[in-house]
Amino acid sequence: MARAAYRYFQRIPTRWMDNDIYGHVNNVVYYSYFDTVINSWLIANAGLDIHQGEQIGLCVESHCRFLAPIVFPEIVEAGLRVEKVSRSSVRYGVGLFIEGQATLAAEGWFVHVFVGRAARASTPIAAHMRAALHTLLVEAPK
Repeated sequence: MARAAYRYFQRIPTRWMDNDIYGHVNNVVYYSYFDTVINSWLIANAGLDIHQGEQIGLCVESHCRFLAPIVFPEIVEAGLRVEKVSRSSVRYGVGLFIEGQATLAAEGWFVHVFVGRAARASTPIAAHMRAALHTLLVEAPK
C-alpha cells in the first residue's frame, strides 16, 4: 500500500528497548505504534478526553502484517486512515513506514468500540468525534 492511502502521519522514534534479541523491533511493539498514532490523533483532532471524558474507545480487534524489519534508532512514520465508521465502532487502517521510505514495513487494522466510561456499554460515537473521523475516511481495501 502506498503512502497516499493514508490521510494522517505521525513520526514515532524507536527506542533502544524496542529491539529484541534478533536485532529488530519486536512484533508486540508494532501494536503500541498503532495505539500511539490512533489515540494521539483522537486526542488532538477528535476531542477524546482519556482522563475525564464520558466516552472511551476499547480495542476489540487488531491485526498486523509484518513486511520488513524496523530497527533502533530508526524513525517510524505511522500512517492512519479510517476505513469504516459504524454506530459505536470505527475501523482504522494503519501503515508503518521507515522514515523517508516509500514501502511499508507493516500494515494492519485496529477496531475501537466506543463505550461509556462508567458502564462500559457501547454508545453511539459522539457527533464531534464522528465528524472528525470522517476526515480520515477512505474506502477499505478489498
